[in-house]
Amino acid sequence: MNIIYLHGFKSSPLSIKGQQLDEYCRNHSSNNVYLPDLNQHPQMVLDQISQLIEELPNVGLVGSSLGGFYATQLVAKYGVPAVLINPAMRPWALFRELFGMEHIPLKVTEQWTLDHAQLDHLEAIAVPFVQDADKIMVLLQQGDEILDYREAERYYSAAPHSSLIMTEMHGNHAMENFADKIPMILEFLSYSVK
Repeated sequence: MNIIYLHGFKSSPLSIKGQQLDEYCRNHSSNNVYLPDLNQHPQMVLDQISQLIEELPNVGLVGSSLGGFYATQLVAKYGVPAVLINPAMRPWALFRELFGMEHIPLKVTEQWTLDHAQLDHLEAIAVPFVQDADKIMVLLQQGDEILDYREAERYYSAAPHSSLIMTEMHGNHAMENFADKIPMILEFLSYSVK
């Protein structure tokens, strides 16, 4: 299986969870892990990941926060399985709230500045309800200090489109016990992959 890890906002291919997943797969499985850099315009992110999905066989996605938002859109387009970690539900609203209208455009990296047009683009591409819900596992923690886990619970459980949702008490946005969940994540993806 080929697993594409989609990191969160202001993260990178060197994210702790991405590195943990890659290391586990190298040591305990024959799965390949791809860690693309998503610090760019949202449409470029989707184009880059779409190209990978189209080129690789047996693809599964693991997306954290903003990466979870992207993964949801890609599941809708390609029907590939995905595991989402504290996914961002409405990133356009979240970023405006977190950073304030006056701080956008926001320089994220040397190469990428997030602006209002990109936030509008995120809103425009968001699927209104979860598609291929049975191919999505959502891992949430109630202690998430950035996102309200209940938004994800509502979205991914809306009948008749319900995903597998696991909500833990406490925790945080980074999901520091992610490494413990890797065997379960791989089992879900391998069961769900075409």
